[in-house]
Amino acid sequence: MAKNQAPPDQSGKDLRVNFLRPRPGFMRQKVVYTWILLISWAFFTFGFQFLLVLTQRGADGTGPLTELTVFGFPLHYWFSGQFMIVWFILLCVLFNLFIDHLTKLYRKRK
Repeated sequence: MAKNQAPPDQSGKDLRVNFLRPRPGFMRQKVVYTWILLISWAFFTFGFQFLLVLTQRGADGTGPLTELTVFGFPLHYWFSGQFMIVWFILLCVLFNLFIDHLTKLYRKRK
């Protein structure tokens, strides 16, 4: 195709995607699921650390959340070392399940 030649006609289809104002239907549902999963990721990633800081007592940095143990590990260590990895994998699985469900739902309509 020459440089000056116009691209083939797309039959009036607008293929742009706007993440903040998606088109209704499949794209809007996909963006809603993405936002929900991103907010849950941010809540567990940053919210727990803020909670640890807010519950600290004294100069030694201990508090009720750091004194708790899960499987023999302090709660804050277990949360950041093991739970966050499991949470990330769970978010990936959930996203794929949601998108698979949406794909099946919207393919039936055509």
